[in-house]
Amino acid sequence: MVFRRALEPDRRHIVTTLDPAARAWLEAQGFVIGDETPWLEALTHGSFNGSGAEAADYQRLEFLGDRVLGLSVASWLFRAGDAPEGKLSQRLNALVSGTTCARIARAIGLPVHIRLGKQARDDGGADSDKILGDVMEALIGACFIQHGFDTAQAIIYRLWAHELEGDVGKAKHPKSALQEWAAGNRRAGPVYEVTDRSGPDHAARFTVQVSVRNVGSASATATSKGEAERLAAKAFLEQFG
Repeated sequence: MVFRRALEPDRRHIVTTLDPAARAWLEAQGFVIGDETPWLEALTHGSFNGSGAEAADYQRLEFLGDRVLGLSVASWLFRAGDAPEGKLSQRLNALVSGTTCARIARAIGLPVHIRLGKQARDDGGADSDKILGDVMEALIGACFIQHGFDTAQAIIYRLWAHELEGDVGKAKHPKSALQEWAAGNRRAGPVYEVTDRSGPDHAARFTVQVSVRNVGSASATATSKGEAERLAAKAFLEQFG
């Protein structure tokens, strides 16, 4: 018995209930809280475990929520009109992107409720597009686990209403537009290069330079490599297109 107890983890620091402010905030967003465990997990970044509390982080729920979000948005787009597959994919990719998820997360006040380790918070983790986007998807995953697809889909349609009805993803992606511009002007295809990477993994910033031979180059910085490439392509077209 003594030996068995010695192997048991010390659970004195494990928090199993939501902070009252976080619960009130979730309910204000339309989430119905039953068992608090998945919601606590959805709000917990991996760095939080370094602060003396052993808790599951949001990664598994983020994986699930990403799929629920994708299917919900794809279904909405399919029913919204008769756009061809290429246009549907273009809008879908924009609407479920980390950038869009992070924008919605900021709009509803998510940053202050994320459970981060001290260093991660000091490094700006609460304003990281990557973290905000992942937690937003994890909350969708938690909703799906507790209430099923229809409820999760309804939450998505409400939170994404402005994005779905707006112009997000309707314009051609800057990287595609630049590729076509280069081909149309008989130029070699654009080349993207990461010229700088700074900050810790949870709050990294990437600087990307895109260049077209015998034309020029442009650079941009963002919290993800993909977003930096998009902004660099956009800057190139504005300067040389």
